Amino acid sequence: MGNAFNTIGLIGKYADPAVAAAIVKLGRLLEQHQCEILIEESTARHISECDYPRVTLEELGQRCDLAMTIGGDGTLLNAARSLVESNVPLLGINLGRLGFLVDVSPDEMAHQISEILAGKYEEERRIMLTTVIHHHEGPPSQSDAFNDVALHKWEVARMVETETYINGRLLNSMRSDGLIISTPTGSTAYALSAGGPILEPAMDAMIIVPICPHTMSYRPIVVDGDSEIEVVVKDDPHSHAQVTCDGQINLGVVSGERILIRKKETVVRLIHPCEHNHYEILRRKLHWGEHF
Repeated sequence: MGNAFNTIGLIGKYADPAVAAAIVKLGRLLEQHQCEILIEESTARHISECDYPRVTLEELGQRCDLAMTIGGDGTLLNAARSLVESNVPLLGINLGRLGFLVDVSPDEMAHQISEILAGKYEEERRIMLTTVIHHHEGPPSQSDAFNDVALHKWEVARMVETETYINGRLLNSMRSDGLIISTPTGSTAYALSAGGPILEPAMDAMIIVPICPHTMSYRPIVVDGDSEIEVVVKDDPHSHAQVTCDGQINLGVVSGERILIRKKETVVRLIHPCEHNHYEILRRKLHWGEHF
């Protein structure tokens, strides 16, 4: 009987030679299951023992039927943005610390991957956001985000004034340190630290979370996943701001420019071991029930 996945793409934490040993170990395990192995080209540069075909992320997405990331949640976030259009499922292997997204541990890797290749796994589909900034001059800027889109001041400790619209209707006009638009996946990241709610990760919804609003009556709000959110940086000669996607992609924005955020049509497919339990991860990461 064949494997549930036969061509596996490996993506390591960017520019981190520490992942080499884990990738070598993982490669040997996959060889035992007669899998074809591809390795992302920048990952391969840090692995002297690697003789697998080196491919770009684009080619990896076209050729493999499962992509495995080795690193932390940040590695998987980057892979999700790069591979979402390829519709390839993602499996995250962590390097020592439990992550919200990477839930295969090195100690249990052999057993859990063998189970997954045998077809014993759970698949989860999660939404991703796409952001377009319409500039006064030049073409629009665009980026995707799996966790969140954050608008904040650029190198100046000042508040930013914004107007936020949902499906063309004004939600509020606000002075704050910024604004976070989060997916359910990102509800346990930056949005949580800013006081936002935790959502079930598979929900079709978005959260709008103000960062330190000038008026405390502004609260986080959850909107339908099919909503279009528009944020306008209000006219202010000092309002040079920045939009950051997943804490990894930075886009400049100035006063009067429009930021449009909506759900992508394609989803992110995540593969988990059968024993995956999101609530257990929440308890462990957030130390719920512990006595200090």
